[in-house]
Amino acid sequence: MIQQTGQENQQGPVIEVQSVTKSYGRDDQKISVLHNLDFVARRASTIAITGPSGSGKSTLLGLLAGLDQPDSGQILMDGLEVTGLSQSALSSFRARTIGIVFQQFHLIQTLTALENVSLPLEIAGAPDASTQAMARLNSVGLADRASHLPSQLSGGECQRVAIARALVVKPKILLADEPSGNLDTRTGERITDLLFELVKREGTTLILVTHNEDLAARCDERFQLRDGQLQRIS
Repeated sequence: MIQQTGQENQQGPVIEVQSVTKSYGRDDQKISVLHNLDFVARRASTIAITGPSGSGKSTLLGLLAGLDQPDSGQILMDGLEVTGLSQSALSSFRARTIGIVFQQFHLIQTLTALENVSLPLEIAGAPDASTQAMARLNSVGLADRASHLPSQLSGGECQRVAIARALVVKPKILLADEPSGNLDTRTGERITDLLFELVKREGTTLILVTHNEDLAARCDERFQLRDGQLQRIS
């Protein structure tokens, strides 16, 4: 396991992907998705990853989130080699370091907006989960909707709750998979404006998977995933 500490960890990249390969299937039926892929993300940067459907964007995001493991290669997050962690250690690291925003929101339908946002803090054992969650709901303009269930919220409101939930633990890394994909154009623009405002304000590294070229152009860096490799777009 590789562990960076002190000044080196503060100044180094927040994500390092080293020679990562990922395939699916078995033996002669294997489908190779990522091939010896290398990638580095600087701290507090915003990075867009684009590419055609089926190119492996969601696969890469799943690897960065620790939801899947590569066939070979290493992934370092905040100086720690996460590919070498046990499931329990990985879950603990992910809970305090990584936030995830999905296209489908993935809110728990039986919980209120406040309870959905509180959940990551409660899992982490935070003593003031509700107070912190309410503050985060307020930051996305939904303090007055705290007691509403997801079914009582619009799509844009649900995505704002999902963003609040992802950011409530103050993660160093935010992974977003087509966060405006299920929203109409105007609502999607408002949501992405809010997302960029929050990550810039808090110095969070944003990795954004999107088909939207206008959205990708707002990021500090842009990469295209094609033929299992990331290519920088100037």
